[in-house]
Amino acid sequence: MDHKILETTRELIDEVGYSALTVDQVATRAGVGKAAIYRRYASKAEMAFVATVHEQQLPPPADTGSLHGDLLALVRTFHARMATPAARQLAPALISELAGNPELDTRFQDTFLATEQAAFAGIIEQAVARGELAGPVDPAMAHLLLLGSLASALYLLSLPVDDTMLTDLATAATAGITALATRHHSAPDGDRHGC
Repeated sequence: MDHKILETTRELIDEVGYSALTVDQVATRAGVGKAAIYRRYASKAEMAFVATVHEQQLPPPADTGSLHGDLLALVRTFHARMATPAARQLAPALISELAGNPELDTRFQDTFLATEQAAFAGIIEQAVARGELAGPVDPAMAHLLLLGSLASALYLLSLPVDDTMLTDLATAATAGITALATRHHSAPDGDRHGC
């Protein structure tokens, strides 16, 4: 049933656009009740987000052998999801809905963002274990450095994002994360922040 709901949501976004999409349309075409949809998703925006951008389970982080390689693999995965026409339609609506709905915002933080930050935590742990980082850094900061920059490029600045830019974003995030780890783990105990 989950697959059918998400597949139908993607089809309808392609056909009518996100703004014209309704939960009723999805329920009718998928052959499910609206209650079944609302048991899974708190809103149309959440349902569309899962269908087009971000399932709640992400593949495990790649272990390419370097922090830069791991971050590049991750940003390429997210770019493939975030750059679709459906995601470009959805992102502004979702941001608006999150701003006006604290319950949805909390759910979004506790599910999707927590999953993404767990992926960053895994990448950081691998880099620390390899000796690339002086110690761990806050996964939320790593998330902001890489995926926050990608989201800004795609949704706010409307920049043409190609693989060269993705490589540059991974390089900048690698440098930032490395600098944070060095600063946080070489400073006196009283000066450490964000670890």
